[in-house]
Amino acid sequence: MRREVFLIFILVSVGFMLAISGCAKQESALTASSEPAGEEVIVLEEGESVVAGAVEGKTSLSGDHVVKSGECLWWISEYEEIYNDPFMWPLIYNANKDKIKNPDLIYPGQTFSIPRSGYTMDEVREARRTAGAPRPYTPPEESMPPVD
Repeated sequence: MRREVFLIFILVSVGFMLAISGCAKQESALTASSEPAGEEVIVLEEGESVVAGAVEGKTSLSGDHVVKSGECLWWISEYEEIYNDPFMWPLIYNANKDKIKNPDLIYPGQTFSIPRSGYTMDEVREARRTAGAPRPYTPPEESMPPVD
């Protein structure tokens, strides 16, 4: 009986440690902010669309992000002023492979460049697929993909 209680205690403790050691959602710390652009919708391909302000306005947003304590690539890419879509974190990882050895391990004070252009919609879909997004892998309308 004592042995079972001890094992349960250990399992609960390990579970708790894993839960609190994950990335904690915090406010974004972009080096600059911008005014949101218009809400006109652009049709990219049959049945797909992206908010025009997201595509056009992305160049006015900061291209850098300084990592705060508790952040992870998932949360950073979810910030409205970054991509507004957590499944686009592989784009940040790929742009900063020289600074990130393991995408699960980023550190406070690191400065990552945030790609604002240079990708095709197929590359964005592939990044979202890699990150585990649900099909059809097309970014949601409110997201800001770095598409030319």
